[in-house]
Amino acid sequence: MIGAAAGKLAGKSSYIRVRFWPFQGRAPCTYRDEKVTSKILELGCGPNKKFADSTALDIHAYPGVDVVHNLNETPWPVAADAFDTVHAWHVIEHLPNLFGFFSEVHRVATHGALVHLETPHYSSRNSWNDPTHVHHLSAGFMQPMLAGGYLAAQTGVFEIVSRKVTFGSVFHSWLGRLMVALFGIDKWEKHYAFRMPASSVRLVVRVVK
Repeated sequence: MIGAAAGKLAGKSSYIRVRFWPFQGRAPCTYRDEKVTSKILELGCGPNKKFADSTALDIHAYPGVDVVHNLNETPWPVAADAFDTVHAWHVIEHLPNLFGFFSEVHRVATHGALVHLETPHYSSRNSWNDPTHVHHLSAGFMQPMLAGGYLAAQTGVFEIVSRKVTFGSVFHSWLGRLMVALFGIDKWEKHYAFRMPASSVRLVVRVVK
């Protein structure tokens, strides 16, 4: 199974569906396909695989899923150093074994691979109204896995490429957006998050080996 997952991508190009966002925090409106030479892993994609030539891993055998496996069970049936892009959208909040998750991401990704993550911000109602959510995360949840962090020895080392919080409609969230723009994410989160709640946390992190 490991060989099949790795061999599936050998010598292939992938098509990334690039999203265009009219406002931060709203749903994507259009897509266009760009051909890139990339090996992409989608984790927990469900029935909505987003990239045409990626390897998709999910606990359910939905159409388009290539590897059926529970992400909480490690190691995953995927070869090491096989992917240079990893996507996990609204996945990690469902996983009790986050240490195992990030350790496996680090294992299956190449040095310098980019990992795209999105999860509900802890101030969001959406973080709390789904009973399958077992984590309610801040924008700083990756800090312990950075170089020198106390979890880096367990998970492997990552570095932050970009970090942002998204909000709901502009009309209802303009003050929160302004606070982030003026004072930064960390100060907004410490002093204003529950008064001016966000929607999601979006991170891009780089794998360091």
